[in-house]
Amino acid sequence: MITVDHLTRKYGDFTAVDDVSFVAQPGRVTGFLGPNGAGKTTTMRVMVGLTPATAGQVTIGGHLYRDIPNPGRHVGVLLDASAQHAGRTGREVLTIGARTMGLPDSRVEEMLALVSLSPEESKRRLRNYSLGMRQRLGIAHALLGDPTVLILDEPANGLDPAGIRWMRGLLKGYADRGGTVLLSSHLLNEVELIADEMILIGNGRIVAQGDKQSLLATETVSSLVTSLDNAALAAALQAAGHTVAAAGDGLRVAATTVEVGRAALSAGVVLTDLRVESAGLEDLFLSLTADTQRDTQAAAPAPINAGGAA
Repeated sequence: MITVDHLTRKYGDFTAVDDVSFVAQPGRVTGFLGPNGAGKTTTMRVMVGLTPATAGQVTIGGHLYRDIPNPGRHVGVLLDASAQHAGRTGREVLTIGARTMGLPDSRVEEMLALVSLSPEESKRRLRNYSLGMRQRLGIAHALLGDPTVLILDEPANGLDPAGIRWMRGLLKGYADRGGTVLLSSHLLNEVELIADEMILIGNGRIVAQGDKQSLLATETVSSLVTSLDNAALAAALQAAGHTVAAAGDGLRVAATTVEVGRAALSAGVVLTDLRVESAGLEDLFLSLTADTQRDTQAAAPAPINAGGAA
């Protein structure tokens, strides 16, 4: 179990993590989600003792990370897949880790096989690894000591679709066996497929948390509808107090499908399509962190020399 208790980390006047509290439970994958710069990595660095907290604390199994003896046997960590000596081979990286933790060299072979790094690939130096290969090696190193807790920062970066599916199955199986997984990512749609619990963070503060169903239940219900007379239907819906907007060939209505159907019946309008507008985690997150997003919709820049040839 990972317990984050009123954690704050400041750098001068800048607050990177602002009074964050949550619990990552055993047997569950907890997704720690947010845009770049939201405070995810800083929180994880505090967890494993690489960055001191300004206030609050993080405990793993009830202990500060620095107080855990031989921590690699209890907590598997992947914060930066490239943070290894570029001149070492993948096998050397895992062998050093195994011997540091007091593990037999046979554990290295098991981990290489687990992450599908071939004998030839394991003998390459890290400077010649692709990002995806480095991620696989990083996951192997995190799992080397057979820990009960995994802390992984953006582990899907650089993995191809097959690799992402493999990682998803690996982590889900790990949690099913009772392990605690904390997985940070900005790939919201991918995390939806694996996380049991989600922590959404923006500008260093938690903006929402819970499972997918409970998070999306907080979204305003809306319906998409088309009819033989959209103008008459819109008038009936507005008269009933519902907000209506054009949406393609139909209307988007801030109301349930039952309420839309009743308004159509009372107006004598025939419906040709009526459905709930399904909201996704990405839509929810963007709406909750709209003021923290770096990118906004803007017109495309004019082409160079748009006024004529140079």
